[in-house]
Formats: sequence, C-alpha cells, structure tokens
Amino acid sequence: MTTLTADEIRSRVETDWNRIVKVLAEKVALQSISAKGITAEQMKRSAEFVADELRLVGVDTKVVQASNADGTPGAWEVIGSHIVSPDALTVLLYAHHDVQPVPDPAEWNTDPFVATEIDGRLYGRGSADDGGGIAIHSGALKALGDDLNVNIKVFIEGEEEMGSPSFIPFIEAHRDEFAADVIIVADSGNWSADIPSLTTSLRGNTCVDVTVQGLEHPVHSGQYGGPILDSNTLAAMLIASMYDENGDLAVPGVAAEEPIGGLQHDLDETTVRKDSGVVAGYEFAGTGSLASRLWTKPSVTVIGFDAHPVEGSFNVIAPETRFRLSLRTAPTQRPEEAQEALAAFLESHAPFGAKVTVERGENGMGWAMDPTAVATKDALEAMTEAFGVEPINKGEGGSIPFIPELQRIFPNAQVLVTGPEDPKANAHSPNESISLPGLKNNVITEALLLDKLGK
Repeated sequence: MTTLTADEIRSRVETDWNRIVKVLAEKVALQSISAKGITAEQMKRSAEFVADELRLVGVDTKVVQASNADGTPGAWEVIGSHIVSPDALTVLLYAHHDVQPVPDPAEWNTDPFVATEIDGRLYGRGSADDGGGIAIHSGALKALGDDLNVNIKVFIEGEEEMGSPSFIPFIEAHRDEFAADVIIVADSGNWSADIPSLTTSLRGNTCVDVTVQGLEHPVHSGQYGGPILDSNTLAAMLIASMYDENGDLAVPGVAAEEPIGGLQHDLDETTVRKDSGVVAGYEFAGTGSLASRLWTKPSVTVIGFDAHPVEGSFNVIAPETRFRLSLRTAPTQRPEEAQEALAAFLESHAPFGAKVTVERGENGMGWAMDPTAVATKDALEAMTEAFGVEPINKGEGGSIPFIPELQRIFPNAQVLVTGPEDPKANAHSPNESISLPGLKNNVITEALLLDKLGK
C-alpha cells in the first residue's frame, strides 16, 4: 500500500480548489439558520444540498429527520458511508450544516448570505462555522478518490447551533451507522490561519441557583441598617468567598488541570486583552499560564442576579437574593462531582449565618484528547506536512456537549477535534469569514490524515 505524499495531495486539491470554494459559497447562500426552526424547509434544503455534494465525492448519503427525546420531530441530519473493505479502519467525519442567525445585517460589511472574497478570506454566515468543516470533508475525500484506504462514515448535524436536542436519541438509534475507530470532528479551529492546531480539551459545565436569605421580610434601612446586612451584600460576600487573594477559584473538590498534552505556547496577553475588550488597568485574575486559566482550570461566572433595579429603588433592606452560577469545570472532572463540591461550599460559607439554599441545575461533561493515541500522532504529522510548520495545540474554555457524548457512546474510538476557524473567523458574530489559504491546508491535512490512517 503506497502512501501519498503531501505534494501529490496538494496538487489534487489545487485541481479541485474552485469546486471546493463553490460548494462553500453555495452553502452560505442557503441561509440554514436553525434558530428559525430545525424542522423548517430551509434546514431540509440545506441537508439535501450537503448530501448531494457528498455523493459527488463517493459517499452514499441520505437525509434523515431525527426525533427528539419526547418523540417530536427533530433536525434534518445527513448520514452516509463509503466502505472500501470490511477489514479497513473506519473513520467517522462530523460537521454541522446549520448556522447562527444574523440579527442585524447592517453590522456586516458584506451581504452575510453572499460569499464574498476579500484579501484571501471568504466572508459569509457559516463560511467558517461550519461550512468550512463540510468543505474540508468534501475536499479531502475528493483528493483521495480511489486511493482512499479507510471506511468512511459521515454525520452532518442540523441543530448544533441549537444545542443538539435530538443528538443523543439520533445517535442511539443509529449506533451501527456511526460506530467507528476514529472520529474526526471538524468544528473547531487553528492557532492562526498559518499555524494548525488540534483541540486538546474542552471544559465541562454545571449550573446552580443560589438563594441567600437574611430576613423574613423587608425592613427599613434607617431603622435596622448596621447589624443587619441586606441580602445583596450577603450574596456578594458569599460569591467573593469562592476566590483566594490571587483570584483563583478556591473551592475544595473543584479540580484544576494543566493543559492536556502539555503547553507548547502560552496565549498572548495583549491579544487576549484586545479580543476580550477588558478595560484599561484591569489585571487578569488567577495564577499560572493564561492558557490553563482559560482552557483547563475551573471558572465561575454569575450569569443571573435578581435584585431591585436602581430606578425606583428605596430605603429598604432586601431580605432575599437569588443568583445563578455557571461553573466551567476541568476537562476530566465529572460535572456532578464539581457541582456537589460547589453546593457544599456555598452552604457551609453562609455569611453571618444567613440562610443559603442551592438548587442543582444541568451538567455537561468536558473532554480531553488522548495525546498518546495513534490517530493523534498521525494528525500532528499531517498538519506539519500540510502547513509546513509545527502545530500548536490548544484547548477551548467553552463546551461542545456532543463530543463527550460521542466519546461516551463510542468509548473505544479515538476522537480528534479539528476545524476551519482561526482567531479572525468571527464565528457567531458579524463579518464571519474563513481564510482560504488556511482552508486549503486544512483540506490537505485531512486527506493526509486519512491516508496515514489507511496504513
């Protein structure tokens, strides 16, 4: 079995390049916004388009409507396969065909649903997230053609931007059609348009609603203020007690981890400050590498707080305050474990004996790549050959719930998280775009990876 060289694959991708870009441009024009209805006609049309394009590169595809857990109609999904041999390795290729909405087209410099090339980037909603993933799969399979030596299965989801409510029921109902040795999820991104990355980890998440009560009823602040603190102040004290003097979360039982596979390159503080929009003079909280603080250490955010508005306020001591905490957990910690640790801490640190009640919310597991897996090593080699530089792996501070669910359902599969985005992609935001040179190298990378796996 002959392994193709990077130059041979690059030549094939160059020959096919206009088709790849055309597929992406046509996908942008479909306006497959799942927020307008996952069962709507535009979503079915989008799924049928993707299925047709994958048939042209050798995948036997079909469009199937999923069912939600309650039996109601779910998303339009694309599934299919190309089997070269019963004895060959099987690779599942994942992407999603739904896109984010465009609340205000006036915030865009181009028509969001007309793919427009400017300075080597293709602008349009879904160009990067995740039309780019679809283009990568299509281009890689076309490049390999008859030289493909692995079995291919595809799953192009239709509701990823809506939280994948029918994902688990659909996977469970189609286990045989998804079972694979390697799963490639093309829904993440690279260090930059010129430097490739594997996504090494995703933080998990859990939520709790906390009620802090100091009084049975409101009382006048002039009459009782001093020995009796208002519940908003008590809530603020409770929230502050979760942190040490450096701003690190210090809740026993809530784990912190270092970057999976080791840290090759820390994040640039100046860039993070600019991208996040922090005010001048703000000092980043916590200790250790910036990458670990954003990728693998836990973080708590107050995402909701019930308090009387400033407008119309009056001199009264608030008796009770409710707030919601979102805890991003270390990639390998069970979120239920972290949730219980957080709840126990809050209940045992009530300021001045106030009554603290914690309601548990939903949990989502994190995920960590296996840095020693054969597929991981093949992917890193393929990236180096395609981009001409060593990859810089990175984690993600957010969560992609379906990835740990895939790993749970298929525990023996090696999961790789790749993708077409880069820091300039603006996924979910105005002026979303994809680097065309970066996309080309991503196509070459995946073709090389599939070829290596075929050995």
